[in-house]
Amino acid sequence: MVVPPAIVWTLGAVGTALLSKLLIKEWQRVNAELDRVRRSPEPERQRLPTLRRDPRTGIYRP
Repeated sequence: MVVPPAIVWTLGAVGTALLSKLLIKEWQRVNAELDRVRRSPEPERQRLPTLRRDPRTGIYRP
């Protein structure tokens, strides 16, 4: 049994459309997660003391 080429092309086009839709959703999900992580404050950095320059020696100290 031979499948007509029009049916093969149609199935290929539908499969491509579904795959591209899936990839777009995944791309947006990953980017949203990365944006959320980038915008969240860094708790470890907030706990660290700030360094200040010693005017006599020029060395940075907490």
